[in-house]
Amino acid sequence: MDHRPVEATRAPHQAVDAGLPAALIRTARPRQWVKNVLVVAAPAAAGQLFSRHALTQLVVIFALFTACSAAVYLINDARDAEADRAHPTKRHRPVAAGEVPVPVAYAVGGGLVVLAPAVAAWLCPLAVAALLVAYLGMQLAYCVSLKHVLVVDLVVVTTGFLMRAMAGGLALGIPLSRWFLITTGFGALFMVAAKRYSEAVRMTGEPGATRALLTEYSTGYLRFVWQLAAGVAVLGYCLWALEGGAAPHSGLLPWRQLSMAAFIVAIPRYAVFAERGTAGEPEEVILRDRVLALIGVVWLAMYGLAVARW
Repeated sequence: MDHRPVEATRAPHQAVDAGLPAALIRTARPRQWVKNVLVVAAPAAAGQLFSRHALTQLVVIFALFTACSAAVYLINDARDAEADRAHPTKRHRPVAAGEVPVPVAYAVGGGLVVLAPAVAAWLCPLAVAALLVAYLGMQLAYCVSLKHVLVVDLVVVTTGFLMRAMAGGLALGIPLSRWFLITTGFGALFMVAAKRYSEAVRMTGEPGATRALLTEYSTGYLRFVWQLAAGVAVLGYCLWALEGGAAPHSGLLPWRQLSMAAFIVAIPRYAVFAERGTAGEPEEVILRDRVLALIGVVWLAMYGLAVARW
C-alpha cells in the first residue's frame, strides 16, 4: 500500500527526465528549420551550388542557423513560460508544460548562443560569424522587447530571412546583387505581413488567441504592407532577371527572363491565401496548394536552366 504512491510519484519524474532531449528538440521547433534552406539562395542564383566546398559550407551554415534559431526559441519560451501557461495553445509548449525546466532551457539556449558563432569563426569566413552574432543579437532583442514595437517587429522577422539568404553568399565569396537583396527582402516582408494579416483576421472576436501586438495593427494596414511588399518584390525580381540581358551565350532560350512569368504568377496566387486569412507558415501554404507548388517547380526549373545556360 505504501509503495504504490511512491512509485506513482516517481514515474512521472522519470518519464520527464527520459523525455527531456525530445522535449528540447520540440522546443527548438523542427518544423521551422526548413526556413534555413534559404542559405542556398545566393549560391543557387549564382550557379555555384554543387561543388564539394560549396555543399560542405552550406551544410555547416544550415546547421549553425538551426542552432541559433533553437537558442532563440529556448530562451524565448523560458522568458514567456508563465504567460504561455495561461494561453490556450502555448500552454502545451514543453517549457510551459514543465517538460523542460526553465533553467535548463536558459542553459541550453545560452550554450548554443556561445557555441554557434564560435564554430562559425572556426569553420567559415569571419563575415559569416559576424552575421550570426548580429542575427542572434537581433533575435534576442526581439524576444525581450522588439516584438512589442509596431512595425519594428515586422522588420526584425523580415531581416532574419534576409540574413539567411545572405549567409550562403558570404560563405562562398559570392557578390550579392542589389536586386537579389531587394527581391529577397521584400519577398520575405510580403510573407511575414501576409501571415500577420491572416492571424489578425482569425483572431477577430477572439481576444488573447494570438500575439497581443496584432490588436494594435488594423487589417487594412497589414493588407497595405503585404500588397506594397508584393509589388516591390515583383519589380525587383524583374529588374534582377533583366539585369544580364539576353546575351547569345546565355542559352538556347532566355530562361532567366522567362522565369519572370512564373514568379509574377506565384505572387498573386499566394496573395489569394493572404486575402482569405489562411496564409500561415509559408512552407505550409506552398505544400498545401498544389497549383502554387507546381508554379514553384516550374520557376525552379526555368531558373535552373538559366544558371546551367542550357
